[in-house]
Amino acid sequence: MSERGDESDRRISSSFGCGSGQRARKAGVLSNRRVIFTGGPGAGKTTLLDALAGHGYACVHDSARAIIQDRLRRGLSARPDPAEFATVTLRMDIERYRQAPTEADLVFFDRAIPDALCMLNDLGLLSMAEAGQSVLDFPYFRQVFVAPAWEEIYTTDNERDQRFAESVRVYRRASEWYGALGFELIELPRVSVEHRCEFVLQRLRVS
Repeated sequence: MSERGDESDRRISSSFGCGSGQRARKAGVLSNRRVIFTGGPGAGKTTLLDALAGHGYACVHDSARAIIQDRLRRGLSARPDPAEFATVTLRMDIERYRQAPTEADLVFFDRAIPDALCMLNDLGLLSMAEAGQSVLDFPYFRQVFVAPAWEEIYTTDNERDQRFAESVRVYRRASEWYGALGFELIELPRVSVEHRCEFVLQRLRVS
């Protein structure tokens, strides 16, 4: 890569707040018991996290949805332009990562930093090398639970305005992306939320 390309990569990483996780690792702040749920919208991730929170587990909800909710409250369009949306989502994901309780045995995330990195990569704003470095800087549990698109439970609301076909596309892209980053993918079964909780906790107990 050229020197100009290296400088561009460094500017991008700096503007997104990446590259500082190494100091946190040295300080013993981070834990790989941060467990991600990814997949398309409307596949039951939020419902699953709510159920796990009800069982006493620490949970971190979807940054993108929080951004949309805030914009709607302020009378704005649901989403800014794609580049701004991806950048703001990543910044919020990093902030929430750092704020996650380090004393908890397990912390569950409704999508996470790698999902925002995927958005930026799809826009041509982040290289695969940069994404890989960010995953090293902000490590998660290597097994990632993927919620498949599920038409029977799919609904839209003020914040989720995508058609079901978009849920299918996001699910496929998330699976491809996490696999490329070296995570082990575990597909969530299409069962009740309580059975999904049991499935997740059982898989983690034997990990």
